[in-house]
Amino acid sequence: MDIKITPSLLKGNVDIPSSKSVAHRMLICAALSDGESVISGISGSKDIEATVNAMTALGAGFSAGQHGGINVCGLKNKPEKAVIDCNESGSTLRFIIPVAAAFGVTAEFHGRGRLPQRPIDIYIRELGKHGITFDYNNTMPFTMSGQLTSGIYEVEGNVSSQFITGLLFALPLLDGDSEIVLTSHLESRPYVDITIDVMKKFGVFVEETEKGFRIKGGQTYKSYSGKVEGDYSQAAFFYVANALGSSVTLNNLNPDSVQGDKKILDIIDSMCYNGNIGNFRADCSDIPDLVPILAVLASFGKGESVIYNAERLKIKESNRLETTADLINNIGGNAEVTDDGIIIRPTGTMRGGTVDSFGDHRIVMAAAVASTVTDGDVIIKGAEAVEKSYPDFFEDYKKLGGKINVISLE
Repeated sequence: MDIKITPSLLKGNVDIPSSKSVAHRMLICAALSDGESVISGISGSKDIEATVNAMTALGAGFSAGQHGGINVCGLKNKPEKAVIDCNESGSTLRFIIPVAAAFGVTAEFHGRGRLPQRPIDIYIRELGKHGITFDYNNTMPFTMSGQLTSGIYEVEGNVSSQFITGLLFALPLLDGDSEIVLTSHLESRPYVDITIDVMKKFGVFVEETEKGFRIKGGQTYKSYSGKVEGDYSQAAFFYVANALGSSVTLNNLNPDSVQGDKKILDIIDSMCYNGNIGNFRADCSDIPDLVPILAVLASFGKGESVIYNAERLKIKESNRLETTADLINNIGGNAEVTDDGIIIRPTGTMRGGTVDSFGDHRIVMAAAVASTVTDGDVIIKGAEAVEKSYPDFFEDYKKLGGKINVISLE
C-alpha cells in the first residue's frame, strides 16, 4: 500500500499501544507457567501473533478473555516435534529456540522477510555444547533437536540482547544450575531488565553476577495476571511530533517503566528549549529502535547531530542505517551513514518527496512524523509495514488530524 501524506500538525489524545517487548515476555512466561494467567492490554501485531503461535505449537493454550484480555493456559503436553512459524519476528525466533531446547522438542523453525538472514550463530555454538544439534544452512527453515543441559553459557553481549533473554527464559526449567557469562559489554541492557522484571512477576528469579547472570535450575513459573504497559518505542514517534510542533497527549504509559526507549524523553529535554531544537550525540547501543525517529528530530535541529553505536541496525527488518538515511535524504534532508551510525546535518526545511519503507515499520512511522512539518507532500511506499508492530498507527494518525490518502493498494 502506497500513501500520500499532506503536511499537517497533529492534535488530540492517543492511547499508546502496549509494549511489544513486555507483551512477548509476559505471554511466554504465562505459557511456561503452571496454571492459567490472564494478560490484558495487549495490542495486536504480527510479531505478537507469531509468539502466540509459537507457544501454541509447544503446547500452551490461548483464548480470548474478558475486556480484551488473553487467557493463557500453561503448556502441559509438550509435543515431541513442533513446526514453529516466527513470521518476521526476531524476538520470537531467538526467545523460543532455547525454550524448545529446554523441553527436548525437535523443532522446525520457519520465517519470512529478512528473518532467515538474522544470525543465530551464538545459539548454534552454545546450545551445541549443551546437547542440542542444529541442521542449519544460514537460512530458514532449519531444525534443531536434542535435550538442553545446564551449565555455563558464554555469550557475546554486543550482538543482540535477545540471545540473553532466550536463555534466561529456558535455563530455570533445567535440572541443574546455569550461568550466562558475558564475553563483551551487554548492549540493549534495558531489554534484559524487562525480561528479569517480567520473570520475577511469574515467580522465577535471576541473580546478577560480575560477569553476567546466575540462574538456579528447577524453578517453576507460576501463573500471574496483569496488564501490559504502553510502549515507549511507539510513543517516541508522537513525542517527536510534539517537539516539531504538534500537540498530542499520550495515554497508557508507565512513568516508572524500565523500558530503555523511555530515554526519548531525556533526549528531547536535552535538545529542545524555548521552542527551539538543538542537536545531540546519541549512543544508541541501548536504544536502537529510536534511531529512525531520532534522525527525523535531528533533521529539524540546529547544528550537526550524531547517532553512534548502532551497527546492529544493519540486520533489522531492513538495513536500518541505510534506510533511515534514505528516508531523510529523499525528503530533502542531509544524512550520512557511518560505520556504526548516522550523521545528520540540518537543512533548515525539508521539501517532501517519496520514501520507500523497505518493509520496515519504523521507517514508515518516522516518515509519517516528518511529513507533519515538510514543505510538500510525502509519499510512503509499502506503508502496510506498520502492521508488524502498530497496525492502528494510521487510524490514530488520522484521528489526530493527519491528512492521508491511499494512492495504491498493491
